[in-house]
Amino acid sequence: MRNVRRFTTFLAFCAFLFVGVVLYAGNSQPTGFKAGGIQVATIQSDEISVPAEFRVALYENLVRQLEKQGFEHVYRDGDRNSAGVPNLVILHSTVRQFKPGSEKARQVTTVAGATSIRVRCQFTDRDGHALLEQDVTGKVRFFGGNLRATYDFAKKAKPYRV
Repeated sequence: MRNVRRFTTFLAFCAFLFVGVVLYAGNSQPTGFKAGGIQVATIQSDEISVPAEFRVALYENLVRQLEKQGFEHVYRDGDRNSAGVPNLVILHSTVRQFKPGSEKARQVTTVAGATSIRVRCQFTDRDGHALLEQDVTGKVRFFGGNLRATYDFAKKAKPYRV
């Protein structure tokens, strides 16, 4: 009787272990892709009105952060030097959500005045085939100006998970 109980306990343990391994393997994310350079397309905000200073700050912070991440070449939209680059990756960004905050409200209290922006980032090859798609959120909650949310977004927009 004791051996049967041990055997069923062992079988249950093996089943849980197997299910855990299968679930863990199913959640694997792509680790990245080989890129000769990356071209950053203009930030789109078709459905949502985003102030011009936010669009410019999003674009500039994104270019700056991609350069820091170690890409050999980061090209801006319309750059003719990107024409002959092999394995060029193009980053298309579309603003999905924008909540303007208040710097004054953040200075007075810690629960009000947060600025947040959610952007859909799509990394494609030259032919338009999607290599990676992800939603990235940038927020500023406590300290800093409203444009700090664009810096937070740019730090998180990576073509691979680190």
